[in-house]
Amino acid sequence: MSDLRVLITAAGRGSRAGLPYPKTLYPVQGTPILVRIHRLLAGLDPCPTVIVSPTGRAEIAACLAGHGLATDLVEQAEPRGMGDAVLKFEDSPAFADAAHVLLVWGDIPFIQPQTVAAVVAAHRQAGNDFTLASRRVASAYTIVTRNEAGGVVRVAETREAGAPPQAGERDIGLFVFRKQPVFDLLRENLPGKFGRNTGEHGFLYVIEHLVARGFQVEALPIATELDLISLNTLNDLGEFR
Repeated sequence: MSDLRVLITAAGRGSRAGLPYPKTLYPVQGTPILVRIHRLLAGLDPCPTVIVSPTGRAEIAACLAGHGLATDLVEQAEPRGMGDAVLKFEDSPAFADAAHVLLVWGDIPFIQPQTVAAVVAAHRQAGNDFTLASRRVASAYTIVTRNEAGGVVRVAETREAGAPPQAGERDIGLFVFRKQPVFDLLRENLPGKFGRNTGEHGFLYVIEHLVARGFQVEALPIATELDLISLNTLNDLGEFR
């Protein structure tokens, strides 16, 4: 899909993990997480857009340049939430050419190539407007809700719903979507836009609004255990720390 561009959100500052640098630069098995993601997705977009914080920009730029990787870096001036970070893609040179966006959180070190390939293939073949990978787990921080026919109704964060993590189907931080409807929704003042607990501009709320407006959304329950690993604290990496 030549009109697909990659967007990596990497503005996390690493403070919860006790790191003095952006957490996406943490070396896993000898390679920074962001470098691992960049290399994984290079076949789809050799020059992805990476959303960075002002304080993390220089270190991320130096790391990627040191590994010979081309990127467009865009700053998120304040940590106002994932929806705000995604909207910063409008400031990237890649935005104008993108009809579809592959969005991935920048703290997922073990996302599997077959998972990425399957999500992109399903998105293209089914003509979806929004496609994500998911997996059923015992303790989910996001919950995919489906209707009786198995179609996706919404994806919600448990913390914003005021509920503890619970068993259910969750996303993994990998999404492919048509740019226009998603960015139109992100710009609107819609219910669920700002988290009740954090006040941040979220991202997952747009799924419910896409469904309500008749857009085609699909969640593929194909994610592996490795796909689920993300870095919030160093303990999250388990044996791979």
